[in-house]
Amino acid sequence: MALKLFNTLSREKEEFKSIKDREVGLYTCGPTVYSYAHIGNLRAYIFGDMLKRYLKYSGYNVKHVMNITDVDDKTIRESQNENKSLVDFTSFYIEAFFKDLDLLNIVKADIYTKATSFINEMVKLIEILIEKGFAYKTTDGSVYFDIHKDKEYGKLSGFDLKDLKENALGRLKNDEYDKENAQDFALWKAWDEKDGDVFWETSLGKGRPGWHIECSAMSMKELGESFDIHTGGVDNIFPHHENEIAQSECVTGKEFVKYWMHNEHLLVDGKKMSKSLGNFYTLKDLIEKGIDPLAFRLWLYTSNYSTKVNFTLETIKGAQVALERLKKGYIALGDGIGIVDVNYKTRFVEYMDDNLNTARALSLVWEILKNKELSPTDKKATLLDFDKVFGFGLDKI
Repeated sequence: MALKLFNTLSREKEEFKSIKDREVGLYTCGPTVYSYAHIGNLRAYIFGDMLKRYLKYSGYNVKHVMNITDVDDKTIRESQNENKSLVDFTSFYIEAFFKDLDLLNIVKADIYTKATSFINEMVKLIEILIEKGFAYKTTDGSVYFDIHKDKEYGKLSGFDLKDLKENALGRLKNDEYDKENAQDFALWKAWDEKDGDVFWETSLGKGRPGWHIECSAMSMKELGESFDIHTGGVDNIFPHHENEIAQSECVTGKEFVKYWMHNEHLLVDGKKMSKSLGNFYTLKDLIEKGIDPLAFRLWLYTSNYSTKVNFTLETIKGAQVALERLKKGYIALGDGIGIVDVNYKTRFVEYMDDNLNTARALSLVWEILKNKELSPTDKKATLLDFDKVFGFGLDKI
């Protein structure tokens, strides 16, 4: 059976075929570093990590790039609220983010790109878009992408420009919005007083980039004009990823990304996570409640990445018990390591090849521990083999 992945672009499960033989270019939408990552954010990073692990397990060489958004509306606003420079403010949350990755046993990306280091690349893309007639400059010096000039705009999200309300026509300077107010989006934002000391002097004028152009510039610089897989949460499909496709393909005339993969929302107690509702959790919050971060990882595997999950303290405590049971069962197998059981490995690959069905793959772990016919050493070898994908850190015990 070949690896099949659900492609948001085609809305179908497709057989995965990399652009270059046995090589994969993988880009993950990383954090906007204006606050601590919450568990909904972390689901996306665990999903991306599991995908990368399985691609490597399947024999692919993976070049993984993750961006760090260190300049946008939020980072500027919050740094000013704390009366800190943008660099000092974002550096704090970048460090916190990497600590979370370590606690979750997430393998580091090959390359982390900070938006502020790619301003020149962004400016070049914007200049090409202006030259080709896909973008225009306004009287204040800002540059916008004309969504009506792109005949394929909306192909990722299913948004049809014909459905655009008449009163919604115009421009949006805000980075984030939804289909109800889809308008021409900002590629370059001319400096104003709200930006304070955050600006760059470029051929486009004094200003800063819009959020969407950042990812196009960073991904294409590191992975090329066309690459294999782009991941992120479903909340990124529109407008962020839709706009990435539009501006990138209008620059190059080539397909930007072959496979778009998105993890679904994480709800808390059946509701969207919100500080006002008191159901907002960071990894630190879980640790303070006695939950191992890897229990959160295990809990996520009990559902497919592409389905919504409902987080409750009761369910995560159940995952904590399961993780402890796994560790004790593994330790009880002793020191020796045998050979990986072929039958179990075949079933593991079959389940994971089916759009990364971690729930069925995880069930094999409990089967193995209960199996009285399999030797302890072979059990251990098989569990270690599977853990190359699961990432529970059994090899560190």
